[in-house]
Order: sequence, then structure tokens, then C-alpha cells
Amino acid sequence: MSKTVITCAITGAETTPQQNPALPVTPKEIAEAAKQASEAGASILHLHVRDENAHPTQDVDIFRQAIEQIRSKCDIVIEITTGGAVGMTIEQRMAPLILEPEMASLDCGTCNFGDDYIVNTLGDMRCVAGEMQRLGIRPTLECFDISHIDSSKILIEEGLIQEPFHYGLVLNVPCGLRYDEETLLFMVNRLPRNSFWTTIGIGGRISVRKIEDSMAKNGFVRVGFEDNIFFGKGELAVSNAQLVERAVRIAKDYGLTIATPSEVRQMFKLRV
Repeated sequence: MSKTVITCAITGAETTPQQNPALPVTPKEIAEAAKQASEAGASILHLHVRDENAHPTQDVDIFRQAIEQIRSKCDIVIEITTGGAVGMTIEQRMAPLILEPEMASLDCGTCNFGDDYIVNTLGDMRCVAGEMQRLGIRPTLECFDISHIDSSKILIEEGLIQEPFHYGLVLNVPCGLRYDEETLLFMVNRLPRNSFWTTIGIGGRISVRKIEDSMAKNGFVRVGFEDNIFFGKGELAVSNAQLVERAVRIAKDYGLTIATPSEVRQMFKLRV
């Protein structure tokens, strides 16, 4: 492909303002960060929100406020999280789907998360996939392990997910599957034929390598403070846009152009 897609995960659930003071927290800050990321070249926004204490929340009203403010500033494709945060129930995690975003993440299996873990049973996955199908929301199938790809194929075989398929390959989560080029390629080779895929690599040490490896293999990339708060060794990133700009520069080095939000909507056949 001559085009690539950059997703920006600007807030996440685990990063704190103490770790990086530039982390956007309020709906207003999130909307401004989304605008800057869009102007820098991000086509998709992966959206988490926070409460008044900067804690992760799946509160529908806060999601609604953030989405409305984002939409007033830019046309980026909005992909909300149904992963939520550690300890949330599947009902809590699914709640914002009622807002009918264009896209949403769908965790495809239970995974370790440092000292914690996030549970995603097959029943949970069917429930989330069915609701997304009912509402016309395109899922990003987030896979933290090889087995998660096989689990996603069950949903596909059952007709709960339709083509085109978009996968988020999540590597380097603490106590999860490590990041290296061989592991990434092994996962890519297990995907259904003609799937789109985005590499999601956690941590600053692999931030450039994951971009280069993905673009060399016709994959897409995700950047942003959810995954990495550093720009260089010991150097905090000043904004999500700074991380997007670096991904754009690397893409150009590979002779790629950046897909616009409109092109992503066509590529992923998003609801009009």
C-alpha cells in the first residue's frame, strides 16, 4: 500500500498527569489534543476519558462531552475504548457504545496487565461484538496474544464481525507478549487474509522501532500518551502531536503518504 494510517491514543487509562504533565484530562483538553494530533497527521483517535480526579471512567456523559468538543474542532475518526480500565465490568466498558461512534476497540481475550489482569471471556466478546454489529460500529480487534487472533476468528465465523477486518496488535504490555520484529510478523501471518492491522507497542524503547517495522510490512501504527510518554531517552514528549509528527516523518522516509480521515472511512467502510 502507498498509504498508511496513524492512530493516536492521547490519554489511555493508566498514564497519569504526574508521569507527564502534558496528558490531556478534561473533555476540553482532550478535544484540543485531538485537533493537534489530527493536524499533525493522525487519522484515527483512540478515545479514553477521565473523571474530575483524572481517573479513567466509562461515564457516557463525559464521553459525549468529549466527542462533541472533538467534532467541533476536527474531522478525525473517533474510535472509543471498550477495554476501559482494570477492574471495570463488561457492562461498564460497553456503556459508551450507545453514542454510536464510528469505531471502537474490542478486546479479544483475557490478558495480564502488570500486577493486574483484564478479563475478556468469549461470552463477553460475543456480547460486545453483537452490540457493535447492531449499532453499525466498526471494531478494532485488539489482540494481546496469539490466541486472541484465533478467538477473533470464532466471532468472524459466527457472523458477528464483517469485513473489512482491522486488528490492533498490542505488544510489550508488562507481563504480556514482548515486542520484537519476529513476534510481530508471526502475529501478522496469523491474521485473516487481507486484514488491516495496526501495531500498538507499549513503552518508549520500542516507539521508533515499531513504526519502522510496521511500515516496512504494510502495517499501520498507533502512537500517543496511552502507549508512550517519552520522545527520547529520559525526554518527555511535549504533546501527542509531537509523537504523530515523528510517525509522519518515518512514513515519508518509507515513501508512504498518510491516509486522511475520509480515506480511512472509505478503507474501513465506516457507517455514513
